[in-house]
Amino acid sequence: MATSDDKCPLPQSVLFCCDQNAVRSPMAEGIMKKFYGLDVYVQSAGIRSDLDIDGFAIAVCDEIGVELARHRTRSFEEMEKLGDDLSSFDMVVALTPASRSEAEKLTRFDHLELEFWPVTDPTGVAAGDGRDAKLAAYRIARDEIVAYLQTRWGASPL
Repeated sequence: MATSDDKCPLPQSVLFCCDQNAVRSPMAEGIMKKFYGLDVYVQSAGIRSDLDIDGFAIAVCDEIGVELARHRTRSFEEMEKLGDDLSSFDMVVALTPASRSEAEKLTRFDHLELEFWPVTDPTGVAAGDGRDAKLAAYRIARDEIVAYLQTRWGASPL
């Protein structure tokens, strides 16, 4: 990963992936779009897509001006059915160990950059801990994503 003094140029296209495409990867997609606008094509996907976008992810991204409410989850398989093949991306960023493993399998013959950004899973906070504890956990994950983006490509030009 680049140091703060040596930022890498933005790739033309990035795919963020996680397990369900309901929390971390849509957060990363939305934040990157907010930070770098139309300078890069950004999408997200999951190994599975059997959940809707998480309400806490929507809430903590709203706090920084990133709108996720219209995000529709999708899996790698659904992407390929729609003609959006992983090999068409310059870079795939896996945010979970399982998505890294799946992305490695799906791209083993492709020439693209694959990075692993181990972002904390905020969904593990027990329901009994309350809304504030859940929001705090999601903010940690959001802020980790922001830090990875800024470390890799510099502060948002927007």
